[in-house]
Amino acid sequence: MAKPDNRYNNAERLEQMVNNTIENLEEAHKTLQNEDLNSADREAIEAKNARREQSIEGFKAEIEDEIAARENGEI
Repeated sequence: MAKPDNRYNNAERLEQMVNNTIENLEEAHKTLQNEDLNSADREAIEAKNARREQSIEGFKAEIEDEIAARENGEI
């Protein structure tokens, strides 16, 4: 049997995911400072960072939805 959906702490979990993604983004920026990095690796890191930035925006929108649902008594 499936567990019931417990959304009460979703905003906090999403916030942690944002923080982790920001940390990964910052580490990748540090890696890009390496002048010995080849162009293929540089492009891959830059592409991944672009996806990370999109993820952060998506997480933030989800956090707002979760907080609104909590405030409206939906959770």
